[in-house]
Amino acid sequence: MKNMKKIFLTLNKQPSAYPYRLVSLSVAILAALITLSGCQQKPEPVTTPDDSVTPSQTQNATTTNTPTQNGQQANEQALTILALGDSLTEGLGVANDANYPAQLEESLHKLGYNNVKVINSGLSGETSTGLVNRLDWVAQTKPDITILTIGANDAIRGIDVATVDANIRQAITELQDNGSTVILGGMQIYDNLGSDYVQAFADMYPRIAKDMNVPLIPFFLAGVGGDPKLNQADAIHPTAEGYTIVVNDNILPILKPELEKTLEKLRAGNTNNTNTPAATQTQTQK
Repeated sequence: MKNMKKIFLTLNKQPSAYPYRLVSLSVAILAALITLSGCQQKPEPVTTPDDSVTPSQTQNATTTNTPTQNGQQANEQALTILALGDSLTEGLGVANDANYPAQLEESLHKLGYNNVKVINSGLSGETSTGLVNRLDWVAQTKPDITILTIGANDAIRGIDVATVDANIRQAITELQDNGSTVILGGMQIYDNLGSDYVQAFADMYPRIAKDMNVPLIPFFLAGVGGDPKLNQADAIHPTAEGYTIVVNDNILPILKPELEKTLEKLRAGNTNNTNTPAATQTQTQK
């Protein structure tokens, strides 16, 4: 402040033909200097050996916000869901953004799962045998979760239920061995193949799910199958509106708990990874 006072006095002592302008300029400079001096940060206190932070304080400071940070990291982690099946998965007859994998991804994003990607690996005409033969290829996507819906084309061709059963079990095993959580989509067929076959086919899916301890969508097309308003002219493949019901009513109630379990595993992994360096750093300071 003494220096600013000297500047003010010096400026006012200078002879000039324009004393009013000099006085105004002096006042402006003084105001600016006072403003700048008020914005300066106070000097940080000098830390003495007696004021040093203890290791326990360092550890507390390091881990204070860990739960929030871990939750953010888990939500930022990209998750892959593989939609694996036949034409019902591919979305035969509807636009690319109207099939169930596309609608499922959009619904998950609206629910806050912004980094979840749903890969459409449906193939028209696919049988359970054909699906098993391409598992090595689809496994390259490294899905966290796989929604497996297969068997309808086997039934249309009258393939023995025991063969379909064995193929589905093999597919689940290989997907699980690849690190993916499998959700099995159950199917039902029309009665024109005979009541014994129809019943055996329907009973196959709950039995496989129970034996292999995987979540089951009881009937993938529940609320849609057989409704002319929700199916295309072939009476087999859903319309876009039909797929919306499949996603919201049939898939999401089964998928969301499995998705949360996957996120929980990520949170646990991030917690371990975050706490380990903090503990190492604390020991170093001792």
